[in-house]
Amino acid sequence: MSDSKTKILLVEDDTNLGFLLFEFLESNNFSVKLYQDGLTALENFNSNAFDFCILDVMLPKMDGFTLAEKIREQNKMIPIIFLTARSMKEDKLRGFRIGIDDYITNISTWKLYF
Repeated sequence: MSDSKTKILLVEDDTNLGFLLFEFLESNNFSVKLYQDGLTALENFNSNAFDFCILDVMLPKMDGFTLAEKIREQNKMIPIIFLTARSMKEDKLRGFRIGIDDYITNISTWKLYF
């Protein structure tokens, strides 16, 4: 029997927020892999199949912008959303230039997706 759940790559270095997001997504029938740094997330993206990415921008070892760029090099179609506290216009523009699908700075807004 194959697992038909949507597989989400979740990258968040804040332990509490990461756990809350993980629990919320899992309770809504998603399969979630949570990583706390960009480098580990990329390594696991390369060795696993994901359907969707939710990334923080401010990450240790590799920031979210670099991670998104590397993911886009490998998969131009996978949806990528930044969920971050960084709300400067320049950051948002940089994210969209990379090719992300959305840039969310207000966590209450992201409920629209799930």
